[in-house]
Parts: sequence; structure tokens; C-alpha cells
Amino acid sequence: MARLDRIFKFREETDNPEAVKPFLDHLEDLRWMLVKVAVTLFIGMIVALAFHGPLVEVVQRPLRQIDPHLVNRLQVLSPTDPLVIIFEISFYAGIVITFPILLFYIAQFVLPALTVHERKVVMPTIGASFALFIVGVLFCYFVVLPQTLGFFFGFTKSLEWTPNWQVREYFAFVTQITLAFGVAFELPIVVLALVYMRVLTSGFLRRTRPFAIVIILCVAVVIAPTPDVVTFMSLGLPMCVLYEICIWLGWFVERARLKKETVE
Repeated sequence: MARLDRIFKFREETDNPEAVKPFLDHLEDLRWMLVKVAVTLFIGMIVALAFHGPLVEVVQRPLRQIDPHLVNRLQVLSPTDPLVIIFEISFYAGIVITFPILLFYIAQFVLPALTVHERKVVMPTIGASFALFIVGVLFCYFVVLPQTLGFFFGFTKSLEWTPNWQVREYFAFVTQITLAFGVAFELPIVVLALVYMRVLTSGFLRRTRPFAIVIILCVAVVIAPTPDVVTFMSLGLPMCVLYEICIWLGWFVERARLKKETVE
């Protein structure tokens, strides 16, 4: 319960007099934050919509690497499928484009509850979050996605079936698994933030490793675009590796904080 209190307790003793607000004022701040997020995401989607041609080619590139003829075999089952796919791709691309801005709006909403020292690390944290998000997206696109599609293609051919995939299902699979990896790579930032705020410790992360792995695998099942074992393991294993990295990063943060406190 003490750890939960550290997460949810609002810091009333702060040097910012605007930090203490009535509950309705917090709801008003939340409303404006959601409005700004929606407007920013809409603008990003419109920008991405102007480049829908290159975006479609980017999504189709892993398929061309497996077999150039597969792209021509993608089946359109509805007259509206092309338009729906273009809007979906633009929406996902808008999330990637505006990701640091969206994080900034969320940080603005949380800032009144933070101390001055914690506010100083907000912008570097946003930058690191965006960098990890992009790393996760690129890792999935260049490493995981070709291997996953190649496995499904080869498995289908081994059964002597013709892999005529639906264009809408293919685009949904590629975009969702790519974004899922981007979100999964945010795990170190979340853990480091909790360690920095003394909610978690590296020792606690080590002791709860077996439980954390089970939770990570359950999360991988939820955010994976398909329920197959290949996609699940492709997402779950990197997240487990990231958790191990988080333990070491947390240890370095604690060590640096201890040195600073000793000097002071």
C-alpha cells in the first residue's frame, strides 16, 4: 500500500501555489488536455494523409522483400477498403509524428503534482520516450516484421496453399504490430520514472522478476495484433529483455542518487 500511496498521493506541499486545485479544476484541465491531444492528432493525421502514397509503399515493402508478386495478390473485398486503409494508415502515422507533442501535453497535466526537481527531467524524459518509441518501431519494421511475415508465408507454402492475403488484414497487422513494439519499448522509461520517484527499487525489480515476466507476457498477448505464438513471442521476448535492462538502469539511477546524497 505504501508504494501505491507514492503513486497516487497528490503533493500538496509544493512551491507552486497553483498545484493545489479543486477537483473540478482538475477535470477542466483534463478536458483541455484531451482536446489538445485530439486536435494535435487530427493535424498529424491530415499531414500524413498528404503523403499516403509513400506510406502505402513503406507498409508494402516487407511483403515485396518476401515475394514481389505478393503485393499484386492482395485482395480488396470491399469498394471502401482502399479509402478506409488510407485513413487508418494516416491515423497511425499521425500518432508517430505527434508522439512527443502528445507526451508533452500529458506532462503538462501532471506537472502541478511534481516537485521542481522532477519537473526539470520532464523534457529529457519526453525526448528519451520518443527515441525509444522510434527504436521500437524501427526494430519491428526491419527485424521482427520480415521474419514474422516470412514465417507465415513459408508455412502457408509448405501446406501447398496460395497466400492470397486480404489487403485490409495485412495493413492492420503491419501497423498494429509496429505500434505495439513502439509502445513496448517505453517500458524502461516507465520503470526508471518509478525508480526515480522512489516508488520502485532495483532490488524490488529483481525479487519480483518471475511475476513481472508473467505480467509482461500477458500484456504481450493483449497488445499483439494476432493471437498466434510467433507474434506473441516476437513481442514478449524483447519486453522481457527490456525488463532486465530496466533492473540495471534502476541500479545505476540508485547509485548515482546515493553518490549525490553523500556529497550533499
